[in-house]
Amino acid sequence: MAIEPEHAAEPAALAYPLTGRLAGLVPLLPEEIAALASLQAARRPVARNREIIRAGRTYDGVFVLIEGAAIRVRVLRDGRRQVLNVVLPGDFIGFPACFFEAALYSITALSDAIVSWIPFASLFALFHQHPRLGATLFCSFSCEAAMYAEHLIDVGRRSARERVAHFLLELLTRLQAIGLADERSYRMPLTQELIGDALGLSVPHVNRTLRQLREDDLVSIDGQIVVIKDIEALAALADFEKIYLSRFRIGELLA
Repeated sequence: MAIEPEHAAEPAALAYPLTGRLAGLVPLLPEEIAALASLQAARRPVARNREIIRAGRTYDGVFVLIEGAAIRVRVLRDGRRQVLNVVLPGDFIGFPACFFEAALYSITALSDAIVSWIPFASLFALFHQHPRLGATLFCSFSCEAAMYAEHLIDVGRRSARERVAHFLLELLTRLQAIGLADERSYRMPLTQELIGDALGLSVPHVNRTLRQLREDDLVSIDGQIVVIKDIEALAALADFEKIYLSRFRIGELLA
């Protein structure tokens, strides 16, 4: 059952990963930081495996993930599942699905999580009250669109080894941006089954591909801990360019 929005604000004791992510794009003014804190004030916990957004339902706002991880999925009528993206702290939950008459995709928590509920009225007011911050937020959505394009290339043109390599590097880059990965290692939030659902591969195929990457001394996997042993070689294999994740013109455009 999908969770219901809760408007009672909790004490602002948790970090604001969305604020940190936007601050990486453009220096934020004190009043903009305060506005983002206010925007993320209404929070609630979500249990592991619980739906945050359910496809087909109508929503009058979006969520921001504060802690934990989630997946954005589309389940076909016969039960086949496509993982569209991994949701990490600081990401919006419900963009763009909730802007339609009914949500297009479901979002499910992979772990115990904390989310912040943001009504559309509050989100749109931000664009009016803090236009510079609104522009930064708007431009940050380009990263989401670019990731979907890369995932389309994954399933359409990349081989299994290239898909898995690209997926591992994309996660590393995204987790580094929010301080959840070091120079070359991180905790994998997905099972091999979910990786397969994201990349259009069977579980045995994912397992074989990861084993090949380990045998080639490109990656090391110990439980959930992934270590990229040769980032340059893995990036060359996957044709991975992190420009779509880490470089924006927003600073010069707002100057």
